[in-house]
This record gives sequence, structure tokens and C-alpha cells, in this order.
Amino acid sequence: MIRFFADMAVNELLLRGLLAGVLAGVACGLIGPYVVTRRIVFLSGAIAHIVVGGIGAVIFLRFRLPGAFGSIDPLYGAVLSALVAAALVGCVQHFARERLDTLIGALWAIGMAVGILLLKYTPGYQTEIFSYLFGNVSVVSREDLVLLLGLDAVIVAALLLTHKRLKALCLDEEFAGLQGISVLGTNLLLLGLVSLAVVALIRVVGLILVIALLSLPAATSRFFAGRLSGMMAVSVALCVLLTTLPRAAVYGTRVSPESAIVLAAALAYVLALLTQRLLRGASHS
Repeated sequence: MIRFFADMAVNELLLRGLLAGVLAGVACGLIGPYVVTRRIVFLSGAIAHIVVGGIGAVIFLRFRLPGAFGSIDPLYGAVLSALVAAALVGCVQHFARERLDTLIGALWAIGMAVGILLLKYTPGYQTEIFSYLFGNVSVVSREDLVLLLGLDAVIVAALLLTHKRLKALCLDEEFAGLQGISVLGTNLLLLGLVSLAVVALIRVVGLILVIALLSLPAATSRFFAGRLSGMMAVSVALCVLLTTLPRAAVYGTRVSPESAIVLAAALAYVLALLTQRLLRGASHS
């Protein structure tokens, strides 16, 4: 770990990766408690996987129409496809709940299939897609950091303006509706913010592991805070630690930093769960 911070002084890529982890940690730390409380982890997974279609579309268009799309970052395609998926999922969740599980499965498969199909018709070996599937925190550009910073700014601003509405929706949807809160509009807003958090996490752990980092720190925070605002504070702290310390700990080894981040998140959750049960057992005895 000491070697990581020593090399960071002379290697800008290490600093960028560390900053990307912090920015992604803030995004998922703020949104994760809403996801866990609202119980929409698998909805988040569906949104995450349809992002592959948006990324594949941008890579395909960059080859077919280089004049118009040559300089477009695939992350912008990820943002657009994620927001479209959030709107679709939110509308179906509101108007046809009994078919929600079918939609989740369909989006999960269709998003991956569309992305792979478009890449199939893009000449060359498209290694870029693997950085989005599995994460590549070791290679983060300045443009990626600017985008992550922008996503964080949007998420923070939206939560400052709408936290009470989102909290009411997560705790009791029917009661929120009786209070005059637009359930559909607030749910679409929440899913839109989840989409932005998913995109923020792509560069850190990749789409395949994004669900773990979006849910595990938030679930762990429930052992330390009972209120949603407290969960958000603990979750942000956990996410920032989890996206930085494991990254530094495995530096110079064969362990991928993306896997180390997720495994550390899982370990933190298990330890918190065991500690709570031991404390409960001691109090009853």
C-alpha cells in the first residue's frame, strides 16, 4: 500500500484511478441507501446491463460515421441508454407491476445482446468493451474524471432538492401518494439517479460487478444507522474507503483492483452482519 502512494506521486494514472474511485464512491454511496430501502437492486441490474447496448451503439457509430461520432466517448451512450432504460422500467413498474420481473429479465438479456451484436459488425478486436464490462480503474482519462464529476454534481443537486420526496417514496409509497407526491414522477427521478450512479461505477468495477458496489455498502450501513440520512453518510464513507484502500492494497500483485474492491465490500457486509448477531446474542444472554 505504501508503494502505491509513493508511485502515485510520479504516475498520473494512479492518481486518476484513485480520484475516479472516490467520485464513483460518492455517487453509489448516496444512491445505494435508496436502492436498498426501496428494494430495487435487481431493477438497477437491468439498467446496468442495458447500458452495454448504448456503449456498443457508440462504438459502432464511431466506426460507421467517424465524422459525426468519432470523438464521442462511449460513456455518453451509456448515460443515454441508462436513462431510457430507467424511464421504461419506471413506467412498467407503475402501470404493470405483475410484468415487472419479465421486463427485468428481458432488459437484462436484450441490453447485452444488442451491444454484442453491434460490436460484431464493428471491424477489429474491440478490447474497449471489456473495460466497461469488467472495469479498468488503472486507465482513467481526464475526460472520464470530468464526466464523473458532472454526474456527482447532478446527483448531489437532485438529492438536495428532492430528498424528502424520495425518502417518502422509499419508506411508504401509498402514504407518499396520499401526501400529494407524484409516485410515478418521483420513482422515475430515483431510477434516473440510479442510472447515473451505474454509469459512474462502470469505470471502477465494470457493469458485471456494479450491483455489488451499489448495494453492499448501503446494506452494510443499515447496521450502523437507522435513519436514511445516516445510512447515506455511512454508505458514502464506506464506498470511498472501499474504492481506494483495496485498490492500493493489491497494487503490484496479480489481483485485479476491481475484484478486490467488490470482495472487500462483501467482506465488510459479512463482518457487520456477524458482529450484529454476536452483539444480539450477548445482549439476550
